[in-house]
Amino acid sequence: MPFFIEVILPLSLPKPFTYAINEAEYGFIKKGMRVAIPFGRNKIYTGLVTDLHQNPPQLYQAKEIHQILDDFPIVTETQLKHWDWIASYYMCNIGDVYKSAMPSGFLLESETLITSKKDFDVSDTQLSDDEYLVYEALQKQSALKVQEVSAILNKKTTLPVINKLIAKNAISLQEEINEKYKPKTIRYIRMPQELLQQDQLSGLMELLSRSQKQRDAVMYYFQLQARDKKPISKKQFTEESGTSVAVIKSLVDKGVFEEYILEEDRIQFEKDDNSGFQLSDRQQEAFELVKQSFDTYKVTLLHGITSSGKTEIYIKLIEEFIKSGKQVLYLLPEIALTTQLVVRLTAYFGNQVAVFHSKYSNNERIETWQQVLEDSEKARVIIGARSALFLPFNDLGLIVIDEEHEQTFKQQDPAPRYHARDAAIMLAGMYDAKVLLGSATPGIETYYNATGGKYGYVQLTERYGKVLPPEIVLVDIKDKYKRKRMTGHFSDTLNEAIAEALSEGRQVILFQNRRGYSPWVECMTCGHVPQCPQCDVSLTYYKFKNQLRCHYCGYNIANPTHCHQCHSTDLSTKGFGTEQIEMELKGLFPTKNIWRMDQDTTRGKFGYEKIIDAFKNREIDILVGTQMLAKGLHFDNVSLVGILNADNMLYQPDFRAFERAYQMMVQVAGRAGRKDVRGKVLIQTYNPLHNIIQQVTNNDYPAMYKEQVYERHNFKYPPFYRLIRLTLKQRDYEKLKNGALWLYNVLSQNLNIPVLGPEEPAISRIRNEYIRTIMIKLPQGNSIGGTKRAIVKILDSFDAIPQYKSIRVSVNVDPY
Repeated sequence: MPFFIEVILPLSLPKPFTYAINEAEYGFIKKGMRVAIPFGRNKIYTGLVTDLHQNPPQLYQAKEIHQILDDFPIVTETQLKHWDWIASYYMCNIGDVYKSAMPSGFLLESETLITSKKDFDVSDTQLSDDEYLVYEALQKQSALKVQEVSAILNKKTTLPVINKLIAKNAISLQEEINEKYKPKTIRYIRMPQELLQQDQLSGLMELLSRSQKQRDAVMYYFQLQARDKKPISKKQFTEESGTSVAVIKSLVDKGVFEEYILEEDRIQFEKDDNSGFQLSDRQQEAFELVKQSFDTYKVTLLHGITSSGKTEIYIKLIEEFIKSGKQVLYLLPEIALTTQLVVRLTAYFGNQVAVFHSKYSNNERIETWQQVLEDSEKARVIIGARSALFLPFNDLGLIVIDEEHEQTFKQQDPAPRYHARDAAIMLAGMYDAKVLLGSATPGIETYYNATGGKYGYVQLTERYGKVLPPEIVLVDIKDKYKRKRMTGHFSDTLNEAIAEALSEGRQVILFQNRRGYSPWVECMTCGHVPQCPQCDVSLTYYKFKNQLRCHYCGYNIANPTHCHQCHSTDLSTKGFGTEQIEMELKGLFPTKNIWRMDQDTTRGKFGYEKIIDAFKNREIDILVGTQMLAKGLHFDNVSLVGILNADNMLYQPDFRAFERAYQMMVQVAGRAGRKDVRGKVLIQTYNPLHNIIQQVTNNDYPAMYKEQVYERHNFKYPPFYRLIRLTLKQRDYEKLKNGALWLYNVLSQNLNIPVLGPEEPAISRIRNEYIRTIMIKLPQGNSIGGTKRAIVKILDSFDAIPQYKSIRVSVNVDPY
């Protein structure tokens, strides 16, 4: 009787493949285990078992698996159900979800190994110099990888040489899978039990009488043992005692010390005993209301103004869920926020906290995955960015989604293009868990659901410690430029406010949502602006590196000394970014310590920690940054926040531009005056009477919501309509134009709902590929599943047309 398994591969493939196994394997394998499987001609991938059965595939002969990689399932059945939901709702392939969900250390790919053949006689065959070098290297070691061959020959293209050697029957290729994850091991030293007997010690000192260094090392060992009363690692011993490794080796050889190895978690947290706190009356009230709301609703929105102490309410809630034996997931929009929150939660919960995000190394992520899977004491609370959603929870009780309005919860590329907030609500439904959404400026859809009775709603309108909300001052820069009261991009009002804050020993945050020095360079003679040759964007100028860079593909050139078009030397930079603000501040306040925080300064693993810690410890006086600063960071000593140009945010070609601008300004403003003193916010704008800017000044969320909902209803946007955006890409402009038109016509004929397009986006070419978009609007109450199936059918028939086969189409559900 044949036995088969269904396996999903980490490739963009829509369905699982069937592989053959024997009866013993059929008894051992369970759903959620990984197997190494051959795929294609000679590639080996890590597949995930989703089903076992006895029905042979009809269309192809099932291959056999190579090996089983796990002893027990590392993916739970609930996870597989959730992945299926993500694949069907966001219209992507299950293979994409699998690849995105698993830490890459779990997804092994084959590394081709080259071995020499035993019966090959080198004297019979003529080998070229390169071939002989490879053959000779194989005599010294059993196998080589392809990368190693290219190092030996000092060439990039090594395949011709390898192919010739295969043809001459000198070598053979074998595919081998390597397990990438290794537990972290630490070497410890200890003294054998028998030497520690009273009568043995004098003999021991006698034995070491000739070597002073060895005697010192043993004496130091006793001191450490008495002081720490815990195992002593070899590294700690050599560092603290100044003993060399050679001395320890000779003591091990004499049998005075023995070495042993322990496995250790890479990340450990200490609990701080002084971390307890009391909720204020208002917080306590909100806390009780949230618990009542959970009796009726699965999802509750906590709408608390900035600095109202939402995090403390989360901590008390998490504590209750942990006590009842449940796991808690805490999602944050930005890694920068994670670093600050980890400190607060680990002080309270100690080593029960685990962290999971993309700045962690592979091995660290695998460790967290295993702790969550084993439901160990170490992973009761998991903090992470959106990818933490895919962890193998056992008993999830609560999901907290902080700053739920943030657009970074939405994954844009590659597929799956999921929204972490919506996917988390779905996941909670599968575990019968509760979801708490927290924000000072909720997304319009969330607020619509909360006021419409779909979600619970709790409001917190008082800042913690009864600190007053910051005073917001508008500065009309049109008027300031006219009166010549601007120094660079700083109005005299902002200058004086910064000087005053610094003189009081306070810190300042300045916000400008553009990185680089200035967004473009322009020739003042002919008006030419240097463009990226591969994308339809101007190059951003970086003064520090003296180069022009493309933010889309990374293309860069040295800063030109003259115009490439008319050779004039009269070049001027236009607009301004964080780098320019930083340089201007150094001119205005030369004695102060000024840093910036944007994508360019936080590239390393600890990029965020360094800047946040330095700011918290008051080593930085003024911090300039992009939107990273706007998200929930907590600094006690900031009394002034400056927004350098509010108009940038208002005029974006996006139906959410006003909502986003309101959220961004309120969030940035919320960083000011979070303790004791009332903060101040200065907003520089050309248009102080703009509705949104007035609503920010009055902190009037309901007015903004009303206005935006009215517009959305009129123009068929969420929350009244669902959006699906199709993006088509192709290097050939004509082919793309025709293909997009064909697709648009077929969609609008077959779906009797609004289809818009095909439209050239604002940036219509990236990396030499032209882009067209088509927008489909689904009214509320329409069968979403049926419409999606119709779209998939149409896309399949589009793909079957030979001349359009090379056009790449990506589907983005709820694209904003």
